Amino acid sequence: MIAGSCLCGGIRYEIRGPIHQMQNCHCGMCRKAHGAAFATYAGVNPRDVVFTQGAELIARYASSAAAERSFCSRCGSNLLFSPNASPDEAWIAVGGFDSDPQQRAGFHIYVGSKASWFEITDDLTQYPVENE
Repeated sequence: MIAGSCLCGGIRYEIRGPIHQMQNCHCGMCRKAHGAAFATYAGVNPRDVVFTQGAELIARYASSAAAERSFCSRCGSNLLFSPNASPDEAWIAVGGFDSDPQQRAGFHIYVGSKASWFEITDDLTQYPVENE
């Protein structure tokens, strides 16, 4: 089990199932949502994410016609990226984990739109768009 929380601690959650993979996303929306060069997400089944505190603080934003993002309405911490077409798939922001997931990101996606000021220096596979 992996525990996590938002910055203010108002929302707490547990991931009670496996992480399917971890990835670094360099798309413009993830960069803006996280205020960083990229966002690291872990793929999970949304039914395995249990909010143990502060579910009433969760706000949602349809960032595109294809997906919804969840975040803390109090502190703004990013929580989940949920594709509309895949109800058994969600991507949880790894930066909110309070414990080590015992896994590391395996690849980079959307590097075709990565920040011009950031250089990827690791040896992970890079995909111009999403994982092909």
